[in-house]
Amino acid sequence: MFKKILLLLTIITLIGCNAAKPVIVTKKAPIKPKPEVVRTIKKPAVSSPATTRPTVAKPVKKEQGNRETEVIVSTSKTVVTNDVIVSYISKFKAIAMGNMKNYGIPASIILAQGILESGAGRGDLAISANNHFGIKCHVGWTGESVKHNDDSDQECFRKYDNPSESFKDHALFLTGRSRYSKLFEFSKGDYKAWAKGLRAAGYATDPKYPDKLISYIERYNLHQYDNQVLDVNYVSNEKQMVEELTIESRNTINQDLFSYVVQKGDTLYSISKKFDLKVDDLKQKNNLSDNTLSIGQRLMVK
Repeated sequence: MFKKILLLLTIITLIGCNAAKPVIVTKKAPIKPKPEVVRTIKKPAVSSPATTRPTVAKPVKKEQGNRETEVIVSTSKTVVTNDVIVSYISKFKAIAMGNMKNYGIPASIILAQGILESGAGRGDLAISANNHFGIKCHVGWTGESVKHNDDSDQECFRKYDNPSESFKDHALFLTGRSRYSKLFEFSKGDYKAWAKGLRAAGYATDPKYPDKLISYIERYNLHQYDNQVLDVNYVSNEKQMVEELTIESRNTINQDLFSYVVQKGDTLYSISKKFDLKVDDLKQKNNLSDNTLSIGQRLMVK
């Protein structure tokens, strides 16, 4: 009996212990979906179109007072500014108009040739010989002359006492030679025909000679002086101009006594001996860093 009671208590105890244990419910954890790997293709960065201004070439700066520099090449190479050319025109426009009135050559052509042939009065022949039109001696010339390198070495060029004589001789040169006779069939107001006619008649060998003359006439409005002469009320004042140019020429000659133009074969040593100078003194007067000279170069010697 006792064994039965003991067995019963044991069973009850076991049942009680089992009832006290918590029931563990296991749930399957939900399977998390694997994150999708999104491959992005990186596009090259495209910059938004910027507003670009068209490239505009900057105009060449003019010197103060709207001065422009140009090189005139005729019997010598001369660098001048436009105000030098304007000054040249102002000095010689009256005598050019007088020659147009007396000889029938357009004043615009006379002035344009003078500018081109003399380097606006700054060329070597204009300074040393008052020769403003590059006229060579030719057969029959009995006046003074100078030697100057041109198409050939040491060619003979006419020399005048003052610029007005050069302007007059230019007129006589054109009117006195038959090869230029056709020019006088052109209208006095047709400067383009005259410019082309001078080249055709052999005044110059440069094929661009007419274009150069026309360029000066149009840039500096030289045709206005033709129009003034063609007006019947125009009166030439050539005498006064000759007197003024003679005085100016004397001043130029005095200045030339203090300078020397380098000729072919000259050296600093030979020039220094000619003017009783030391080579170093000659270099110092002319700011020369070495002994290099060029034909046509002007040196101060006094």
